[in-house]
Amino acid sequence: MKNSFGNNLPIVNLYKKSCLKSLIDTQLLYGDNFIVTKKQRGWNKIRIKQDGYKGYIKKRKFSKPMKPNFKVSVLKARLFSQPLSKKKLKKFLPYNSKIQIIKKNRNFGKFENYWIKISDLKKINFKYRDIFKDIKLFKNTKYLWGGKSYKGIDCSALVQIFFNQNNKYCPRDSKDQEKYFKRKIKLKNLRKNDMIFWKGHVAIALSKNKLIHAYGPMKKVVIMNTKKTIERIYKTANLKVTSIRRF
Repeated sequence: MKNSFGNNLPIVNLYKKSCLKSLIDTQLLYGDNFIVTKKQRGWNKIRIKQDGYKGYIKKRKFSKPMKPNFKVSVLKARLFSQPLSKKKLKKFLPYNSKIQIIKKNRNFGKFENYWIKISDLKKINFKYRDIFKDIKLFKNTKYLWGGKSYKGIDCSALVQIFFNQNNKYCPRDSKDQEKYFKRKIKLKNLRKNDMIFWKGHVAIALSKNKLIHAYGPMKKVVIMNTKKTIERIYKTANLKVTSIRRF
């Protein structure tokens, strides 16, 4: 399909409007495929294939649609110019980037003109039994509206990327996630990996008494007591829990 492309940059902002001052709605990570639906001066309106999200990205030279065989499984994977090189590049790929390894040399794999440690990757079809197994990797990552990486992340992206990492679909926004996951749970039955929703916010239960979320008021991803968090959000934002969902 001639209007289909693959993102060959570590992180690309997708804007609500064709303007750098516009709101960042989400981000494309390396290996995300997309369709250009409209072209205009300096910008492309696109639709991300994975979740159907639409918006504007700056016009660049992107690659053909990618057929990855590996995915990044660490918070940020360093890139190298040569395998076993002691010279570290100041280039990284974020968690859930998808790449096509074309050559291996000992503990390194080559994609495009870069090398990456195989230990920082999982095969593309690998799935965790526990979808949120690695979620604590993002602890203390700064809060960024629309963000999806170690440079910054928001609450709904923190949910979405772990489903995507496990080759499962998940909507991008919390309001759509709440509708998508149908199984409702009462607070007294809360357990690990349940998702707690407020209007415009979501958190993931680590246990009955602890949760993790990208929390705007604290400007980072934090682990908090569940009961105290519910009380705090009600007190500071006048928001009650709208539902608890289990997948």
